[in-house]
Amino acid sequence: MTDTEQPFAVKVGTVVLTLAAGWVAQKAIGIVWEKTTGSVAPTNVDDDEISIIQAVTFAAVSGGVAVLAKRLARRGAVRAAARFVPGR
Repeated sequence: MTDTEQPFAVKVGTVVLTLAAGWVAQKAIGIVWEKTTGSVAPTNVDDDEISIIQAVTFAAVSGGVAVLAKRLARRGAVRAAARFVPGR
């Protein structure tokens, strides 16, 4: 199914669930990062006080979690739309 074939409810649901999942994922990454490294998660990976290894690791973990959150959010939106939108 392409983006143009998706019902409007799925598109809106995906956006809302992605934002919510992204926020939760960001908080979870911050907590895990702090417990693992003993320092707060970097907010600016361009900061000179952060090593290149930390910056790349944080970017990779954040990116991976963002992709996972978006895929799960879309899957949840499709399921919700199938339940609430007649004819789906």
